Amino acid sequence: MRQFLKFTLASILGTIVSTFLLFFILIVVIGGAISSALGEFNTSDSPVNVKDNTILHIELDKPIADRGPEKQFDFNFGPFASSSVLGLDQILEALKDAKTDENIAGIFLDISGVGGGMATTEEIRNALIDFKTSGKWIVSYSEMYSQKAYYLASVSDEIYVYPEGVIDFRGLSTDIAFLKGMFEKLEIEMQIIRGSNNKFKSAVEPFMLDEMSQANRAQTEQWMGSIWNNMLSQIGNSRNLSAAQLQEIADTYRVQDSKDAVAAGLATDVKYFDEVLSILKTKTETEEKDDLETISLMKYIKAPKSSGGDDFEFDFDKAKIAVVYASGGIGGGDGTEDEIGSDAFARAIREARRDSSIKAIVLRVNSPGGSALASDVIWRETVLAKAAKPLVVSMGDVAASGGYYIAAAADHIMAMPNTITGSIGVFGVIPNVKGLFNNKFGITFDGVKTGKYADFPNVTRPLTDMEYAFIQNSVDSTYATFVSRVGQGRDMSAAKVDSIGQGRVWSGIDAIPIGLVDSYGGLNDAIAKAAELANVKDYNLKAYPEMKDPFEQLMEDFSAQAGIMLLNGYFQGDAAMLQQFNEIRKAKELNGIQMLLPFGYAFE
Repeated sequence: MRQFLKFTLASILGTIVSTFLLFFILIVVIGGAISSALGEFNTSDSPVNVKDNTILHIELDKPIADRGPEKQFDFNFGPFASSSVLGLDQILEALKDAKTDENIAGIFLDISGVGGGMATTEEIRNALIDFKTSGKWIVSYSEMYSQKAYYLASVSDEIYVYPEGVIDFRGLSTDIAFLKGMFEKLEIEMQIIRGSNNKFKSAVEPFMLDEMSQANRAQTEQWMGSIWNNMLSQIGNSRNLSAAQLQEIADTYRVQDSKDAVAAGLATDVKYFDEVLSILKTKTETEEKDDLETISLMKYIKAPKSSGGDDFEFDFDKAKIAVVYASGGIGGGDGTEDEIGSDAFARAIREARRDSSIKAIVLRVNSPGGSALASDVIWRETVLAKAAKPLVVSMGDVAASGGYYIAAAADHIMAMPNTITGSIGVFGVIPNVKGLFNNKFGITFDGVKTGKYADFPNVTRPLTDMEYAFIQNSVDSTYATFVSRVGQGRDMSAAKVDSIGQGRVWSGIDAIPIGLVDSYGGLNDAIAKAAELANVKDYNLKAYPEMKDPFEQLMEDFSAQAGIMLLNGYFQGDAAMLQQFNEIRKAKELNGIQMLLPFGYAFE
């Protein structure tokens, strides 16, 4: 009776919650349709005019994707809000336009954090440096600069920090959650198979170790050190400080408050927000009693171009360069908005190859990898595309493992100095949950089969020695194929590829000398390179694959936010537990032989 009541109440609660969500979505749909008709809900269609002597106000706390949506939904209904995403392509285009826009007097960087990775941040930073060549100014302000935010803000002519604020400047670090002990307590055996010489392929280490292996520690120190040294060099050039001085500031933890930041030369001065506004009024010759004329980055993206051209003008007779955006993990099928589905991306590359008006293809890769089979499906289309027209790869924050696999065939590969790449290696994971079900839940399994290996692989029993051998052979064969694909694309011997492979992760700085990358550059540089190889000077851009309808994406965002709310409630704000849950979920979703980066590589 107790179980009956339990499940009955659960069903009733589920019905109530489902009804509420459906009713809420219905209201949003109706409200959206009405507001869109009135020009209020979908603000992307609203006219935006830039007045004379306007300050471009930039905040970058929202997520930054490689490719921004064509339309934005801006609303906030309690816990449900539009997940406005800035596109790196949109940000770069806006800064390029602001540079020559006579109505833009300067830029106000109002940032505490940056919603993108290190390479994304550097691309924006380079665009800000280019903006300053116009003679216009950049002023930054924050109550608390994260290291990434300060790296970006360091290009500013003037850097102000709130009197009780601080600039975080301690050096980079990364943490990996090791799950071996948890699996042991649950009596789950994670059966790991990786290439015999893939000693750097550390994506499986959280399942089998309690701490980083020496090989993983060495490679992490190498790539993270090169990224940090690049940051020190660029910040030093902007702030007239040597790398040694900046390292000493970090090592002694000398910047503990805003006054320390000014004394160390990291900031111009300590100011309250109203005082910074007064400085901006002086720069724009605005009366103290008047309001500043400002425009947000989101609105400026929607403003007419300074050239006076039509934003929607598209000359179909012009040559075109295709930009295929590949962001997220790699899997089969059509994928999702944040996953590279092999069918969808192979189709997108194929369409660009067959379109005679497209003279070159840029493949923008921002992926830690995923399924080996899905990576190979996409790779095949890149080979065919390269045979038909120039193919250039632009690497974002990360293009490693399967992300490098799909890039290897390109005519030219470009990366940022702090791009994470390489990780040429393969592994397989098959969990054995027999102990969990037998000893924790009292559940046993039995069955029949018509062949010796009919139930292979099976997660309710351990692998036999022969089954281990089968998978090991598959992993070794896939690694050999990976090495061969890279060798063909990069014109290297198998021995050379293996020497820089074995699962090792490299920074963009280190990837050029070893031949994995051809040159430094961001997305716009890759597009220019593609145009050069295709010998075209006047062209339009065409983005692939086709983006989802904004309203369809909105409904998916609602579903995702509802899931996040439930998880946060269940874990009661315990970030560590939530992270472990996500790692288990990812492991559960692994299917087949994998090419993936290690877990947990994120830093501020």
